[in-house]
Amino acid sequence: MDAFNSLMDGFGTALTPMNLLWAAVGVLLGTAIGVLPGIGPAMAVALLLPVTYGLEPTGAFIMFAGIYYGAMFGGSTTSILLNTPGESAAVVAAMEGNPMAKAGRGAQALAAAAIGHFAGGIIGTILLVALAPTVADLAVDIGAPDYFAIMVLAFIAVTSVLGSSRVRGLASLLIGLTLGLVGLDQMTGQQRLTFGSLQLADGIDVVIVAVGLFAIGEALWVAAHLRRTSGEAIPVGRPWLGKADVKRTWKSWLRGPLIGFPFGAIPAGGAEIPTFLSYVTEKRLSKHKDEWGKGAIEGVAGPESASSASAAGTLVSMLTLGLPTTAVAAVMLAAFQQYGIQPGPLLFEREPDLVWGLIASLFVGMVLLLALNLPLAPVWAKLLRIPRPYLYAGILFFAAVGAYAVGGEALDLVILLIIGLIGFGMRRYGLPVLPAVIGVILGPNAEQQLRRALQISDGSVSGLFDTPFSITVYVIIALIVLWPLLKKLLVRGRRTDVDVKA
Repeated sequence: MDAFNSLMDGFGTALTPMNLLWAAVGVLLGTAIGVLPGIGPAMAVALLLPVTYGLEPTGAFIMFAGIYYGAMFGGSTTSILLNTPGESAAVVAAMEGNPMAKAGRGAQALAAAAIGHFAGGIIGTILLVALAPTVADLAVDIGAPDYFAIMVLAFIAVTSVLGSSRVRGLASLLIGLTLGLVGLDQMTGQQRLTFGSLQLADGIDVVIVAVGLFAIGEALWVAAHLRRTSGEAIPVGRPWLGKADVKRTWKSWLRGPLIGFPFGAIPAGGAEIPTFLSYVTEKRLSKHKDEWGKGAIEGVAGPESASSASAAGTLVSMLTLGLPTTAVAAVMLAAFQQYGIQPGPLLFEREPDLVWGLIASLFVGMVLLLALNLPLAPVWAKLLRIPRPYLYAGILFFAAVGAYAVGGEALDLVILLIIGLIGFGMRRYGLPVLPAVIGVILGPNAEQQLRRALQISDGSVSGLFDTPFSITVYVIIALIVLWPLLKKLLVRGRRTDVDVKA
């Protein structure tokens, strides 16, 4: 009851006119920035940090929370309509959302994403209120072997279900892991694949990789085929979800938070891993397997719900432990310190108005996000009516601006073009793009956790699976890897039984 009473007090803070205004400003700014390829929520919060110097802390963090959720939705908008993720957590939305848009169901995909964000955010925030202390304890107990096992699970899961073959999925993953190696070794400081360039010492930013592989690669691929196919406008379609769509998506909306929230609370890749795992789960459970890769609406609804719930999970570790698990959380932690506030176990006692006002504003922000963006779904979908030469020229421009904004280096634009050419080659030879992005995002962290686990065990390989959690994860990995073989054996066994009976 204490948490419930504190939450009611938080609503009293969040629903004041000024704080409601900051929440609405945050949602609008976040959505607008998220729609621009390459400029995600972390960059949005970072860019707006100086603007909030004059605000009181509660209003500032309510606006940051609105930016966070708004940018996540905006990122999924460009993923669905233009196959160009606005930020890394929106990568999965392109897998089924973009084929839906090309089939004239862009508005339905956006509506499924908007409601998914709402459902995931509301359920995730309820779990944040109810389970914050428990999840924080779990996050403290999880060690390097467990983190490494989770990341291996993500690698195996994404290479197993995407593309025309596992070999192509693995090849794509290796491309991503190689790009992730560029820069300084995190433990020894040794330069790797930098070719003597100081600008590459910090590595290649994941935003540049995602924008290059998706936006530039897609634009080049379309340009290469415009001579053969006409650049006709794609039909927008009906603006709302029908009964059949709701029937297919409501379970996905509810399953997403169960995957997204726990992963958001632990430092294992933020919203990326749960969105990928949600995609895998929905594909396994779907009754419409023939639609996957061609526009299965469950492949939008589930991952988007998981993405939104993971944002609530991220706040658990940041508020209760002062542990940022994503780039956005790291920027928000810097904002807390800017105001002289240190997140941690005592934050709920020292700053109850700020914390519970922030949590209550998440509920308010979700309602505002749905109210503002669901009616706008057909408007966003009309982007597809722009002739493709002009549309993709605009994408190239905004992609270049977003990549340059990351570090302000001209070299970033060269790297963007090179990665775009790699993305074009991957499309040409049928390699799925998603495993490569996964490799870049999680590869460096996976390497670090692997080396930590081996250091703790004095180089013994058994140190990678010496905890119940890691053993459980490796069992799941073994099932994913062996399932096609087991399925064939089961089918053969049934056929043999039928032949014997016959």
